[in-house]
Amino acid sequence: MMKAERNKQAVAVAVATVWTTPDSPRDIDTPALQNPVDIKGWLTGMSLDDKLELCQNNLVQTQALYGTMVEILEEVGDWIKVAIPDQASRKEVRGYPGWIPRLQLKDNNEYTDALEQGLWAVVSRPKAKLYKNREESGITLSFLTRLPVLSQEDVSITVATPDGPQMLKTSDVTVTDGSERKDERTGLRILEAGKTFLGLPYLWGGMSAFGYDCSGFAHSMHRSQGILIPRDASEQARCGKEIAPEDLAPGDLLFFAYEEGRGAIYHVSIYAGGGMMIHSPETIKSIEIIPLCGYKYEKEHCISRRYWE
Repeated sequence: MMKAERNKQAVAVAVATVWTTPDSPRDIDTPALQNPVDIKGWLTGMSLDDKLELCQNNLVQTQALYGTMVEILEEVGDWIKVAIPDQASRKEVRGYPGWIPRLQLKDNNEYTDALEQGLWAVVSRPKAKLYKNREESGITLSFLTRLPVLSQEDVSITVATPDGPQMLKTSDVTVTDGSERKDERTGLRILEAGKTFLGLPYLWGGMSAFGYDCSGFAHSMHRSQGILIPRDASEQARCGKEIAPEDLAPGDLLFFAYEEGRGAIYHVSIYAGGGMMIHSPETIKSIEIIPLCGYKYEKEHCISRRYWE
């Protein structure tokens, strides 16, 4: 393998799936490898067994949203190994690692320069259309896609993108400087953001409004408040403030480990108050709110953490 120079490129599709190796994708994964990507077609085209294989055969690592800057680690043919700085991981100090098709990344100096301007338009609905101009719509963006603001009007915002300046509806975004939103209601806002996705099917490695895995869901709902936490549940459980069971509040994270809590951590949920939790459970299910008491893995609840204060 050829070692690439250390540089960065931007994700140039709505959602880039990050694969374990260039050989990981199967024929049925072709819609997820294109530009423009067809995430909806990919998901609807997979059988339950196909979706289970993503986890069981360790095919997918994570996902990255349009405009996300990734660091180039290696280049091999039509594939680039990247690290995602916004997704902290002990696997790679520079960010979560994995492989993305070359055609889903773009090097655009004007976009890179715009990242320094300080204001971001962040998609606040589950999905939002990007517009090439006032008449022509482009790709559909996921919740939490972040793009630099170039100018603002009453009904639209012009943003920098890897494909040049484009537009978003003002009603589809929140404009922010990217700072953390920590106050006495932050935990409740994390919970309310999560409730938006009730009924959304689980996706192994998912980090978008097209599907989340358990830790991707926890990571993203915290990101909605400007709070960056590690990508994987096992690492999320090592940081933040430990919370005793009697002190749990909405927005706290509950972690579950094998061997009745003594083994490796395998799942995370968000506490919803009143003994309830919201989570993205497993491939055969969708995001749901359920009681912790009586949950099939209740005895494996091992620790709780708080990141929002």
